[in-house]
Formats: sequence, structure tokens, C-alpha cells
Amino acid sequence: MERWRGRVALVTGASVGIGAAVAVELVRLGMKVMGCARDVEKIQKLAAECQSAGHPGVLVPFKCDLTKEEEILAMFAAIKEQHKGVDVCINSAGLAHPELLLNGKTSGWKNMMDVNVLALSICTREAYQSMKERNVDDGHIVNINGMCGHRVITNPDLHFYTATKYAVTALTEGLRQALRAENSHIRATCISPGLVETEFLSRFYKNNPNKAASAYSAYKSLEVTDVANAVTYVLSAPPHVQIGDVRMQGTEQV
Repeated sequence: MERWRGRVALVTGASVGIGAAVAVELVRLGMKVMGCARDVEKIQKLAAECQSAGHPGVLVPFKCDLTKEEEILAMFAAIKEQHKGVDVCINSAGLAHPELLLNGKTSGWKNMMDVNVLALSICTREAYQSMKERNVDDGHIVNINGMCGHRVITNPDLHFYTATKYAVTALTEGLRQALRAENSHIRATCISPGLVETEFLSRFYKNNPNKAASAYSAYKSLEVTDVANAVTYVLSAPPHVQIGDVRMQGTEQV
């Protein structure tokens, strides 16, 4: 990770869960991390904690609603003005609603598409353009995907969410192919964890907390630090190594 010290990373969804863990780890390793989320106060608290811990990097909070393209573009403009541009983009923001395919609310479907697919694609586009205009040819775009981006599980509550993660799988591979066609050395990677111990399920099943509890009791789930370590693993790979997808999950409890 030494070559990334002092360089700029954008981490979306940096206020909680996987995004927060990734942001803090990159700061610990000496990067300038632009952390964005709607709840910027949580990122400000993380930034203060990183400073108190004496981490060599810095966490810069950005308030951004990823469902609004104008806010994403304004954020990238501010990063360009203040920090020249983005060298690493970690698309970690994601959300889910238990809206069934047979009777789900269109508003919930749209919200998942806006954050999980469109915001990811806009951030990817803007990060690439930032790298290209500065002749950064060793950048990296990492999409936090999920095991449900590779398989459809028999839980109807998750089927539309699963479709958005299948889109992330296709978008990441399409990005890799597009970069190769441009003779670019910018790399694209999916990180696909299974169940991770975060606020995700408690938010998903906010009206039925027992469902979240039963899911966590059935398996030894991953921790956010496991996913953060996977991100640093792919970033630290030698320039000639392309890691397309890291699939990981916890072990079933006996």
C-alpha cells in the first residue's frame, strides 16, 4: 500500500458499516480519503477519531445525497478544486428495501436502482474522467457488491435488491473490458461479501427485528474489517495483477 500514501480515495457510504471501515483503514494507511454520505456528522466523528489515533492519512467529510446527480457532480468538482482529483474510487454505498416483485412499491425499487446502480455508475464515470484528465494510469475503481450479485437466494424480500447487485457484477466486468479497450492500466474490481454484521439487516427488517436476529444467528457472519482488508488486498496487488472479483462469506455455525 506504500504507493497509495498521500493519494486521494473517494469512499461512498462512508458514515456507517463497510464504507466507514474502509475509509478508516485507508486513512490508517496514509491516504487522503474523501468520505461521502447524507449523514455527514458521523463521518466528521470518524475523522476526529482518525486524527486522535494519529493516523498518517486524513478523512475529509462530504455531505452528498447519491440519489441526486447534481450533488455527486458538485462533490467531484469540490474534490478537484481542493485535492486535484480522485485516484481510487470505492463505491460502497448501497441500500435495500423488502419490496417484493409481485406487489412491491415502485418507489422502493427506484430508490435501490438510484443508489445501487446509477450512483455507482455516475461515481465510476466521474472518477475515471478525473484520472484521465490528470494522466493517472494506475488508479483503481472498487465496487462493493455481494454474493447475491452472483446467485439468487430463495428470499423474495431480496429479489429486487439482488437484481441491482447482478447489475453491479455486469457493470464491473463491462468497466474492466472498456478500460482494456482504452489500453488503460486503471483497474476495476468487485468485492462480493456474503452476510456482514452491519446495520443493513436491522434497517431492512426495521418492522420485523426478529428476522434480522434469526439471520445473524444462523451463520457466523463477516465483520466490516474483513471487507476492508479485502479492499486493501486488491489495492496492494502489483500493477500487473488484475483482481476481477473477491467473493467471501462467513462460515456456517455448527
